[in-house]
Amino acid sequence: MSLHITAGDVSFVARLEEDDAPQTVAAFRGMLPLESRVIHVRWSGESMWIPFGDLELGIGAENATRFPNPGELLLFPGGSGEAELLFPYGHVAFGSKAGPLAGNHFATIVEGTEHLRELGVKCLWEGAQPVRFEER
Repeated sequence: MSLHITAGDVSFVARLEEDDAPQTVAAFRGMLPLESRVIHVRWSGESMWIPFGDLELGIGAENATRFPNPGELLLFPGGSGEAELLFPYGHVAFGSKAGPLAGNHFATIVEGTEHLRELGVKCLWEGAQPVRFEER
């Protein structure tokens, strides 16, 4: 099974990082199917995000990084900021107005990576884009 993502008018397939982030993958699976909108980040660089506000995920740091590569999806469980999903398309130094953050790398895009920048730029210049995550 893999994670299928449709965002704007592009599609991606991601591998869930079950060996490195089993609790985060389980928490994310509990949110599926997930329909939302991705917006461009304010503090972290070339990335999109989905804010989840006060959502309690029941997980801590796991396979956490501040510097994900394009296509390495992070789930931030909250605490020093709101819970969120980070969807990088370029250089990222994950953070908030309060300072640096590290999110749990739980999935990696393996198909459609050539569309990451296209989606990120569209999100930056045209605003929020619809997104759907589902496991197939």
